[in-house]
Amino acid sequence: MIRAYDPADWPGVWAVLEPVFRAGETFPHDPAIGSEAARQAWVEAAAATFVATDASGAILGTYYLRPNQPCLGAHVANAGYVVAEASRGQGVAHALCHHSQQEALRRGFTAMQFNLVVATNTAGVAAWSRNGFRTIGRLPGAFRHPRLGDVDALVMFKTLA
Repeated sequence: MIRAYDPADWPGVWAVLEPVFRAGETFPHDPAIGSEAARQAWVEAAAATFVATDASGAILGTYYLRPNQPCLGAHVANAGYVVAEASRGQGVAHALCHHSQQEALRRGFTAMQFNLVVATNTAGVAAWSRNGFRTIGRLPGAFRHPRLGDVDALVMFKTLA
């Protein structure tokens, strides 16, 4: 089930986000980010945040949705997704991506753009490609990977309407 984020969800969302942010391999956030700064970035800076839960209500994943740019670029959405490690490979990312596109359309967005898809994140690149996103740009060395050094990042885009 995918539903709108509720403030009571934060401990579960943080439990999903924290190991991903700490690893520093797919998101540009400071790996030392604290819970409050992460909440500001993931929830407060977003137009909307959603969670995927199992039948017991445990959080399996989350995404945020916001305009990619202000004003004249605000018709293009941007989103970020994280799935709990134990829930990967079960279609949660696909479901979140599909839901985010429907939600973006409902909110009047006409396209969606991912600005910094780390090229070494092969699972993410494959998931977004399967959801109809295409790579429209490659940013050489744009991401500082903690183990691999500077790696490329991709800009991925999809027209929604």
